[in-house]
Amino acid sequence: MSVKTLYMVGGTMGVGKTTVCRKLRDRLPDCAFLDGDWCWDMHPFQVTDATKAMVLDNIVHVLNNFLRCPAFANVVFCWVLHEQSIADGILARLETPFALRRVSLVCSPQRLAERLERDVRAGLRDAGVVARSVPRLPLYDRLDGVQLDVSDLSPQEAACRIAALGEEADPRGAR
Repeated sequence: MSVKTLYMVGGTMGVGKTTVCRKLRDRLPDCAFLDGDWCWDMHPFQVTDATKAMVLDNIVHVLNNFLRCPAFANVVFCWVLHEQSIADGILARLETPFALRRVSLVCSPQRLAERLERDVRAGLRDAGVVARSVPRLPLYDRLDGVQLDVSDLSPQEAACRIAALGEEADPRGAR
C-alpha cells in the first residue's frame, strides 16, 4: 500500500482556505476533506479549555479515520493553524504513516481586509473580523512548510499550486 498524503493548509480568517481546499479536494484523486472550522460550529460559540480540547480531539479522530480508510489516497485539512504548536500537536496524534504537505495561505493585508469586508457586507462575518484576522498574517512567517501568497491567485490557481507540491514541501519527510 502506498503512503497517503495529508495536505495541511493553514491561514488566517478570510484568506480563502475553505474555497481553495474544496478546489484541491476536487483536483486530487481519492480525496477526503476536513475543515477544522466544522468542529467549532456551535451556538453559542464558546472558547474554553473544554471546547478547545474537544475540537482538537474531533479533528484528530476524523483525520485518523480518513488516513486509515483505504478509499482515500489524499486527505486535505484546513484550519487557522496560526501557531506551530497547534499543527505539531495534531500531527503527533495521527497514527497512520503519511506524506505531509504543509502550506500556509497568506495575502496582503489590503487584500485580506477587502475580502473580509465583502463578507461582512454580505452578512457572512461579524464586523470585528478584520481587526482579528489581519494582525495574524505575520504569524505565518514563523511556521514550517510552504507559504503561498494568494493575493492575486484564484482559488483554482492556488489549488493547482498546492497539488503540484513535491517532497520539498515536507520538511520532516514521510512519517
